[in-house]
Amino acid sequence: MDARAIATSALGRDPGPLTPVSSRSHHVYVGADVVVKLIAADDHSRLDREIALAPHLPPGLTAPLLASGQRHDVRYAVYTRVPGTAPGMDLPGTGERAALDLARQAIERLDALHAWTPPEPAGLILAEVLDHGGFTGRDALVAQTEKLAGVVPPNVLDGLKAIASRAPEHALNTVPVHADCHWDNWLANGTELTALLDFEWARFGDPLDDWFFLARFSGPHMHAVLEAIADATEIPLDDLRVECEVREASHLIADLPFDHARVLTLLEQLVAGIWWPQ
Repeated sequence: MDARAIATSALGRDPGPLTPVSSRSHHVYVGADVVVKLIAADDHSRLDREIALAPHLPPGLTAPLLASGQRHDVRYAVYTRVPGTAPGMDLPGTGERAALDLARQAIERLDALHAWTPPEPAGLILAEVLDHGGFTGRDALVAQTEKLAGVVPPNVLDGLKAIASRAPEHALNTVPVHADCHWDNWLANGTELTALLDFEWARFGDPLDDWFFLARFSGPHMHAVLEAIADATEIPLDDLRVECEVREASHLIADLPFDHARVLTLLEQLVAGIWWPQ
């Protein structure tokens, strides 16, 4: 996959050194002022979704798209590199004061995304049905849970049934959400958030879909970030805990067949009450 040739074509000049960086779903190369994302042409199509949304997203929210297309058997997207680095999953090395500062900025940016009225081309993309593994309603979560009999220990099954019984009847699917806004998908320049990246899972959903990701992956600051979200959104804190709990249950159940041991540990933590003060 020739990231250099693609970057050179997009910039009209040599991009300088390109460094490969870790990514769960693409080959990603970072230069001084450019980022190149590559994927095999016959692999998943989520990069196409992100590319199609990029021109329509609210200004300043994400990295500007410079070029996209297919070169031989590789699909690509080239972005302007935005200053900053990812704070990282679970905010490693971040004190609570800095974590809350970042979280409040993220809440403001996500609020703007949720309030955005997408033009028709973007609306059609966001409305496409995705198998996102997220929470859609109580009946679906109850059905997912019932299928786990004999798959997870009885105490975990009982805990999941209790979580499902508290779930709201329905989830919204009318608001633009990022749906994957953990801290590896943000950039921060010091204590200033500069961009939200990777819109390949973006869809119409419920703002709570984003509030769950923001809080859950804040590591030791999860409860402090949850309180910041409750203050900003005026959602009662216990209601927010329930909404996040059912979303985590849905995502973990969906992931269980692919990584049983790790996900089972997370399910055990969930039913032990990770979302509630100990």
